[in-house]
Amino acid sequence: MIALIIGGVLVIALLYGVSIYNRLVKLRNLVQEAWSSIDVMLKKRHDLIPNLVETVKGYATHERETLENVTKARNLAVSADSVEGKEAAEKNLNQAMMNLFAVAEQYPDLKANANFQQLQAELTSIESDIEKSRRYYNGTVRENNTLVESFPSNIVANMYKFEKSKFFELENIADREVPNVKF
Repeated sequence: MIALIIGGVLVIALLYGVSIYNRLVKLRNLVQEAWSSIDVMLKKRHDLIPNLVETVKGYATHERETLENVTKARNLAVSADSVEGKEAAEKNLNQAMMNLFAVAEQYPDLKANANFQQLQAELTSIESDIEKSRRYYNGTVRENNTLVESFPSNIVANMYKFEKSKFFELENIADREVPNVKF
């Protein structure tokens, strides 16, 4: 009778361990899928930037340093391969893009250019998609990290070398700026 109870407890423990393992695998795959989605959105953004730079170049020829900085920042962002690397590169690219749009503000003809307006609208749309993808990614990372760190699932996670994932944080400088209201 005692052997039957011990056997039952072992079977339940084994099934519970298998369940935890399967949840860990599922969450790891969701994190990878979510990262892939961010990567696609960032690629779309990176592909759009050269067209934007070329459009600005036609109007603001003496703003060469700003245009070169955007191009360099884009190239660094394209070549970044880790979450931390992409995070740093995208922050740098965001700053360069803010400078580019500040330059564009100085050229009314550029701001009125239909091509520039279309590219800017596409970039805004892509930025929104990146934000949604980032939220989804960070949500799956949070779930994964909680399971990896929580007891008793952390025992299974450690046995099979499941690791915490890195969050992807991008600061949008425009979000922190206080709007200037004039009456």
